Amino acid sequence: MSTLKIIAQNLDEVLNKNDIVFLDFWAAWCGPCRMFGPIFESFAAKHPEAAFGKIDTEAEQQLAGEFRIMSIPTLMIFRQNILVFSHSGLVPEPALEDLLAKVKSLDMDQVRKEIEEQEKSQEG
Repeated sequence: MSTLKIIAQNLDEVLNKNDIVFLDFWAAWCGPCRMFGPIFESFAAKHPEAAFGKIDTEAEQQLAGEFRIMSIPTLMIFRQNILVFSHSGLVPEPALEDLLAKVKSLDMDQVRKEIEEQEKSQEG
């Protein structure tokens, strides 16, 4: 699968229709982003079991703000529409392989339970 251009209008659809979603926040002027782009594209081509989206932070400033992007490139990984990983900076392909394996192995019922417990502790 090739990467998808993610904009505000299609983000929810991509997150809701795919079990695992990798998002690359980038900008054309960003040197490290230009270095990470081919790595991300190559990895996406090898893994049709996940969705891969690229968000141009210049064109989608509102999305970048909503996700609190402070530096780029930033990689975020979602599983069942839950953010499970976020990292700013270059990620080499072997690390992407490790991340995908870890994300696939997550017990999402346990993840949801932990999120619920965190939210309860913050309320009271």
